Amino acid sequence: MPLIAKVATSVSKTAAALSRAAGRGDGSVIGGWIGLKIDPDLLAHLASGRAVALVSGTNGKTTTTRLTAAAVGVLGRVATNSFGANMPTGHTSALAKEGHTPFAVLEVDEHYLAQVIDQTRPKVVALLNLSRDQLDRAKEVAMMAQLWKTTLAGHPDIRVVANADDPMVVWAAGSSPQTTWFSAGQRWHDDSFVCPESGHPIERSGGDWWCTGCPLRRPRPQWVVEDEGVIDPRGDWHLVKLQLPGRVNIGNAATALAVAAEFGVRPIEALPRLSRVASIAGRYAQVDRDGRNIRLLLAKNPASWLEAFDMADQAPTLLSINARDPDGLDTSWLYDVDFSPLRDRPVLITGDRAFDLAVRLQVNQVPFRHVNSFDEALRSVPPGRLEVIANYTAFQDIRAELDRVN
Repeated sequence: MPLIAKVATSVSKTAAALSRAAGRGDGSVIGGWIGLKIDPDLLAHLASGRAVALVSGTNGKTTTTRLTAAAVGVLGRVATNSFGANMPTGHTSALAKEGHTPFAVLEVDEHYLAQVIDQTRPKVVALLNLSRDQLDRAKEVAMMAQLWKTTLAGHPDIRVVANADDPMVVWAAGSSPQTTWFSAGQRWHDDSFVCPESGHPIERSGGDWWCTGCPLRRPRPQWVVEDEGVIDPRGDWHLVKLQLPGRVNIGNAATALAVAAEFGVRPIEALPRLSRVASIAGRYAQVDRDGRNIRLLLAKNPASWLEAFDMADQAPTLLSINARDPDGLDTSWLYDVDFSPLRDRPVLITGDRAFDLAVRLQVNQVPFRHVNSFDEALRSVPPGRLEVIANYTAFQDIRAELDRVN
C-alpha cells in the first residue's frame, strides 16, 4: 500500500481500539471514519488483493454475512464487519482491524452498494431482498432496484447470487450475465405487486410468480430451501442444523452456501461451520436474568416484523419502538404490520414511540400493557421465556442494559 494508506490504517486501528477501551462502542465506525479522512482511497487499498464477497438487501444482511463468513472460513481467514456497520466507514474499519486476509465478506447497506462495488471490486455480490425501510429517507423500492440494475450492468465480471423469489431483485439482477439464483421463499409481497419493468400486475401461484404484461418471471433457482435443508445445483439435499431460529434463517444459510460455492467451498464443508453460529451482534441472543430467559429479536420494518413473529415462541413478549435517526423518524410503517399473531400471549410495550405502537395494537385488537423500562418489563412477567422484539435503537438500548450481549 502507499505510505499514506499505511499511516491511515494504523491510525484507524488505534482509534477503534481507543473507542472500545473507553466503552464508547465497538469502534467499527470511528476507526474507518478517521482512516478515510486521512486517505479517501483507503477502502480500495485495503480491499486490494483480497477475494471479496458483498451481501446486500433490506433484511437479513447481518445474519447472512455472518453465515457466509463462517462458510468461506473453510478456505482461510476472513475479514468481515460482524457488528453490522455496513457503510464504507464500517468496511474500512473491519478490513484495517483484521490486517491482510485472503478473503473478505462484507455486509453493505443497499444504498451504498454501487459505491462499495467500485471500491472493493468484489468477486461475488449477494442480493437478498428489497422492501420498504426508513420511509422518511430511504429510496422507494423500485428506485433502489433500478440503482442495483444500473450498477450491475456496469460490472459484468461480477458473479451475482440473487433471490429468485423477489421480483424486484430478479429485475435488478437480470442485467448481470453471471447469476446464480437461490429460492428461500418470500413471505412479504406488499412491495412487489407491480412489475418494475412494465408496470403491470405480478401474479403468484404457489411459489411461482410472473408479470402479466412482459416476460419478467421467476427464474429457475439452483439453490432451493426444502423442508429443513437445502438442495444444491447437483440436486443433492443437505440438512441444515442451525442455532438460529426460524425458516428465514435456513434461507439465509442457503444464500451463504451459494456464495461460498462461488469460492469453491462445498456444502458438506461449510455446514458444520454454520451450525456454530449462535448470535449475531446480539440478534437471537438468549440471556438469563432474574429467572427469565430473554431472547432478543431485531425487527426494523414490516417485512422483518413478519419474520420475527414467526420466530417468537408463544410466551410473554416485549415490543419496543424508537424513532431516532438510525431507525427513521416516520413510524407510519407500523400500520403495514399485522400484529394479530400476538393476540394469544401477554404483550408489553415500551420505547420512545410506545404510544404509536399502542394505537396500532388497539386497531389490531391486541391487548397490551405499557411499561416504562426494560427492568419494569422483567418484573411484570413470570419466570420463564421473555421474547423481546425491537427496532434498531430500541434493540441497542436493551442490549446495553444486558451488558451489550453479543
